[in-house]
Amino acid sequence: MLQKDGFFRNRRDESFRQTQPIAPAPVIAPAPSMESDKKVDERKESKLVVGPDIKLKGVEISDCDTLVVEGRVDATLDARILEIAENGVFQGTIAADQAEIRGRFEGEITVRKQLVILGTGKVSGKVRYAKIKVEEGAELSGDLAVLDKSATAINVNTKRVANA
Repeated sequence: MLQKDGFFRNRRDESFRQTQPIAPAPVIAPAPSMESDKKVDERKESKLVVGPDIKLKGVEISDCDTLVVEGRVDATLDARILEIAENGVFQGTIAADQAEIRGRFEGEITVRKQLVILGTGKVSGKVRYAKIKVEEGAELSGDLAVLDKSATAINVNTKRVANA
């Protein structure tokens, strides 16, 4: 059996603890460069990847910095960057700053900066762009228009572009 005196036997220890001040733990502030890196990290890029076996249908995708399409997407999109992989398919309406198409697009696309259609890319529909780059072998058909600063468009109709 335990005795109460055994737990509180040393009263001197209590008086020692009362007379000795306890130093607070040091506070370590982050270096200024770490704080600026932290602010950059606070704004993470929002990126959506639709994988090869994924089908996304009937949605509106917004507040997306980058969309990578490896599967099938039937949607309305407003993004900074669009990438359609070689086996990717996008059907719908797109507004983007930049687009790189290796796969297939059908619908209406407006690219505010540069549209790149690589050799494996197939684009059809209503296409609006500020700048365009089309590799040999790419297919481009539909209603094409150049966006310019005065908001007038130059319409071009074409069926297939071999060299651009």
